[in-house]
Amino acid sequence: MNTLARTRKKDKAHEGAGGPDEREYLISDLSREFDVTLRALRFYEDRGLLSPRRIGTMRIYSAQDRARLSVILKGKQLGFTLAEIQEMLESDAKGAGEIDLRLSVEKIDDQIAHLEAQRAEVEAAIAELRATREKLTG
Repeated sequence: MNTLARTRKKDKAHEGAGGPDEREYLISDLSREFDVTLRALRFYEDRGLLSPRRIGTMRIYSAQDRARLSVILKGKQLGFTLAEIQEMLESDAKGAGEIDLRLSVEKIDDQIAHLEAQRAEVEAAIAELRATREKLTG
C-alpha cells in the first residue's frame, strides 16, 4: 500500500458520522496524546474500562473512550485503584451527563486519609535511609 493510501485509510479512522463528538482515534493517537503505553490501553480494555470497536486487529476509539481514558488517568493521579475508578465510571454511566469521576465527600476524605498515611510511611522510610546513610558516611 502506498503512503497516500495509508494516509487515507488512517484519515478514515479519524472521521466520524458527525461533528467533534463523533471523532475517532487509533490506539497510537491516544497513546501519544495521553503519554501512555499501548499495553496500558489494551489493559484498560481488558478490564472493561474502555471499549473500542474493532476493524480486524485495528482498535478504533470513540470520543467517549477518549473522555473515559482522561478520567481513568485523573483517577490514577488521585491515587484511586482501577476497581474504584471502574465503580465511579459505572455510577457515572447511569447519569446522562459528561463523563467524570463521581466523588462523594466521604470518598474524598477517605482518599485524603489514605494518601496522608502513605506520605507518612514514605517520610519515615526516607528518614531511616538518611540516618543509615549518615552512619555509613560518618
